[in-house]
Amino acid sequence: IDMKTKYILVCIIIGFLLAIIGSLFKIQHWPYGFELYIIGTLFKLVFGIILIYKILTFKKFQDFLNS
Repeated sequence: IDMKTKYILVCIIIGFLLAIIGSLFKIQHWPYGFELYIIGTLFKLVFGIILIYKILTFKKFQDFLNS
């Protein structure tokens, strides 16, 4: 996986925004609220896992943990 960290963070922020908008839609009983919420949560989950993987495989992070 060769994504830059800033793009991963942007995708996580988009996931948070989709989840918040989906929650608002569900509170207001508007259509597609549940779908927006699920898509936002999946964005956060997938890109969060990618970010954790990228952090743990970063060489300087390993040196920081060992110091």
